[in-house]
Amino acid sequence: MSPAPLITHRAIHEESGPDAAVPAHYGAPIREQRRLIAGEAAVDLAHLEILEVRGADRASWLTTVTSQVFSDRCEGDSFEACVLSPQGRVESFVHVATGPESFFLVTDPETRENLRAYLALMTFANRIELFERDDLHAFGSCAPLAEVFGEGFPAPVAVWSQSWPEVAPGGVAYGPDPEFPEPWHLTLVSDAELRTPDAPWRKPELFAGLWAAEAVRIVNHRPRLANEVDEKTIPHELDLLRTAVHTQKGCYRGQETVAKVLNLGQPPRRLVRLHLDGSQDLPAPVGAEVFFGAKKVGTLTSSALHADEGPVALAVIKRAVPHDAALIVAFEVGEASVKLDASQVTIVTERDHGERPKAAQLRR
Repeated sequence: MSPAPLITHRAIHEESGPDAAVPAHYGAPIREQRRLIAGEAAVDLAHLEILEVRGADRASWLTTVTSQVFSDRCEGDSFEACVLSPQGRVESFVHVATGPESFFLVTDPETRENLRAYLALMTFANRIELFERDDLHAFGSCAPLAEVFGEGFPAPVAVWSQSWPEVAPGGVAYGPDPEFPEPWHLTLVSDAELRTPDAPWRKPELFAGLWAAEAVRIVNHRPRLANEVDEKTIPHELDLLRTAVHTQKGCYRGQETVAKVLNLGQPPRRLVRLHLDGSQDLPAPVGAEVFFGAKKVGTLTSSALHADEGPVALAVIKRAVPHDAALIVAFEVGEASVKLDASQVTIVTERDHGERPKAAQLRR
């Protein structure tokens, strides 16, 4: 079981979903987001799941069973990797932090079990050990955690730092770079060392909720396994060939699909960032349908309110949709989940031809 969140004062949680275990915000989501971006706060990501891989054969073995090269990595290196199905579909997507004698695979909540089951099945005679590290606590931040919390904060066990939008060795970019991406770090710390109640760094003002982290992720145009990946996803669609797939290494499961789409065609879908019309003061929910004219072309996969850009979202849409096309996001509103006067909200369903909130693609 993952560690419990550290700060509970004024913590507001989402009602359901993979992120319900950690605070969505602490009462001031926009101020929290600004402190996060300024490097003055961190996000408690205790719900992220961590799998440690040890053993003499760990680097060569992980290279053969994933989409990435693990060989010749040094302590402190960080990168990304995928586990693909035989048909090239994304089954796992992990952030990898390199320790002195192991790799730490960080994945979304409720996804580690499938990852471990696959890796255990592929061990064979390799000298490999797998450990579920529920004793480690994950934090997300735009600045190194030592700068956020200052002196007295426990030394990290491992750190993953985002290199996006750089193209990793062996990678291929499927689109232009996003503008002004925020840096992002995942820091793993011993949970037992964090439980001192009077530690000087345990101040509510040094923490931001998950909504702040999601706003940064969406503006950075970065996918999550729990949000953007479905049973049909291939890595090209989410631009994972840029960071998580080494297109020049030896054989691995799913390689045929990766090479075929890369060399002979285009993926059927692509991940787009949307800037939503905020004039109705109505957040678009995940799962909302995306239309190009009267035709449904995709689904909203992530949504947030950004402190500077307003309502933003990620959607997976058909690749044939023009980059400059005006899109429409449509969704139903139920009184049980949205406490607004119904007369102030345009309720939109497939059966309703009324006005729908508009969205404009932000080209990458």
